[in-house]
Amino acid sequence: MEPIVVISIIGVLIVLLLFMGTPFKPIKFLGQGIIKILIGALFLFFLNAFGNQFGLHVPINFITSAVSGFLGIPGLFALVAIQTWVL
Repeated sequence: MEPIVVISIIGVLIVLLLFMGTPFKPIKFLGQGIIKILIGALFLFFLNAFGNQFGLHVPINFITSAVSGFLGIPGLFALVAIQTWVL
């Protein structure tokens, strides 16, 4: 093969990868966010199931699920502190 053909094929492949790789990144980011919100809702469910014995109840909605999902256990403790002392 001639060098111009090889360079052209590599250039076309690079352009295809640039265009084909871009649409998947926002979808991957959105999917990870949805997974974290679902995990946060699961955290809140278990908190409400086991915290009921101690009088703890944090409502499960989009905002509280997002806080506990993205921040993890510290976010869950923050929601409990807000529920206990502020509200």
